[in-house]
Amino acid sequence: MFHRLAADATLVLHLAFIAFALFGAVLAWRWRWVPLVQLPAAAWGIFVEATGRLCPLTGLENHFRVLAGQGGYAEGFIERYLLPVIYPSGLTRDVQLVLAIIVLAVNGAIYGILFWRRRHHAYPE
Repeated sequence: MFHRLAADATLVLHLAFIAFALFGAVLAWRWRWVPLVQLPAAAWGIFVEATGRLCPLTGLENHFRVLAGQGGYAEGFIERYLLPVIYPSGLTRDVQLVLAIIVLAVNGAIYGILFWRRRHHAYPE
């Protein structure tokens, strides 16, 4: 039971990391320290997708699933709704490159707007 919960918790952590890497820049509007954590997370996500590597969280989750005696995913809430987001069917090298570009574009746009707003408000005309 512990290993199943650990695998599910790792999957949720993985989804949270993906969301943070993609959209965490929005938090920089509230907290100025966020880019110190979010930019490396986004860079890691871009690196993993652009190079075709697997995230270590995938290996950790699979390790816990094996220890739990699972040969595959059972149809629970976690597997039904989160797995397709983290591990979409048809994930190819081209799709991974598109995902890397999306992470880069979203973060570039958010930080660009943030930088412009902070600069514009810091030096009003």
